[in-house]
Amino acid sequence: MKQAAAANGPEFDIVDSTLMRRVFYIFAALALLSVVISLGGKWLGRSIAMAGYTDDTTIHEAVIGNNVIAVPANMIRFEQARRDGIASRLDLYLRYPEMDGYSAAARDDFNHTGSSRDIVFLSFEQQMMSRDMSGRFAPIYSALIAQPGTAGPGGTTLYRFTEKSGYLNEVLAVAKRPGKDPFVARCLSGPTAEESLAPCERDIHVGDGLSLTYRFPREFLGDWQALDDAIAAQTAHVLKTGR
Repeated sequence: MKQAAAANGPEFDIVDSTLMRRVFYIFAALALLSVVISLGGKWLGRSIAMAGYTDDTTIHEAVIGNNVIAVPANMIRFEQARRDGIASRLDLYLRYPEMDGYSAAARDDFNHTGSSRDIVFLSFEQQMMSRDMSGRFAPIYSALIAQPGTAGPGGTTLYRFTEKSGYLNEVLAVAKRPGKDPFVARCLSGPTAEESLAPCERDIHVGDGLSLTYRFPREFLGDWQALDDAIAAQTAHVLKTGR
């Protein structure tokens, strides 16, 4: 019988169709996994390169009390805040004097790779005090500083705080403004200031019951009036109130 079969032609083993389907599915799954890894690797690589930043300019609206703050995503500091809706606080960062958010062109400034510091940090939240920093100078800060002060940049006067004030390693920068309360900012001093990207801080009242705190490099004190005006203009641009 074997000889007859050999004479009629070669023998073929029949392969189970179920096994063939399994092999096909395995190869298809491997191909799909390869695509997923490739795309995921590109996404992860970009995510790592961005280091939490985004160059997305989609406008998001944050609602705090009776205020709406409409800003592009690349100005919003924290990823979880890049959304629309009610918020208790909104943190932004901007490049000064351009007053723009993160972009490829501004990468070095936001990563602080150069010798200069160019980023200003802004925080919007509901007012906790009846007076802003300028309004607190006469009733509060004036009693906590040591006289006389020393001449500072841009026409400011720098005052040390008294030991009992509670403001350790800080100085108060004050500049007169005709017809207004003085410009007032608190700045870190000593080694702590050298390690900080934005050692100076000032808060102002904006909108309907909002407090805006902005932190900036000490080098900007010499340009305090232009900086304060730029912050006020930017706030007026992004902030809408219900009044």
